[in-house]
Amino acid sequence: MFRFFYVLCPHLLQRNTYIRDPKFFKMSLNEQLMTAMKAAMKSKDTLGLTALRSIKSAVLLAQTESGSKEKMTEAEEVKLLQKLVKQRHDSAAIFSEQNRPDLAEPELAEAKIISQFLPEMLTEDEVEKYVQIAISKLGATSMKDMGKVMGIVSKELAGKTDGKTISTLVKKKLMP
Repeated sequence: MFRFFYVLCPHLLQRNTYIRDPKFFKMSLNEQLMTAMKAAMKSKDTLGLTALRSIKSAVLLAQTESGSKEKMTEAEEVKLLQKLVKQRHDSAAIFSEQNRPDLAEPELAEAKIISQFLPEMLTEDEVEKYVQIAISKLGATSMKDMGKVMGIVSKELAGKTDGKTISTLVKKKLMP
């Protein structure tokens, strides 16, 4: 009966409260994952546990790739997590197009759980300021300069926003 109630009223339970602890973000990604997995196991959160195990699997695969270092840098970890979130969103979009909300909803829920491990993302207005600064710094005036602007802004905002947002804003600023 409790599970049935949990499914109908998830807002009444404090799911994923382990991520709100400030000490949590001072740990490495592996330590964060282990802490979160333990909490998910104790609360019997199967969806959260699935998402956390997929992160752990992706991290282990990235660490064991040929020529890879033993520890991943924070930038590599952020890039990996962004990739996982993007995969989940793409899968959910495909499932939604095919009228399969039963498959799309878990994908979106997993993306939400994975994104909790990402640093705070910048708002579109903040990204727009960086784009404007880069355009004025380069003196960019047309779409021919889009690659240069994208390179500078992407390097500066790595892990703080996605490339699609940057691309959209650069196009908007450089289009006549």
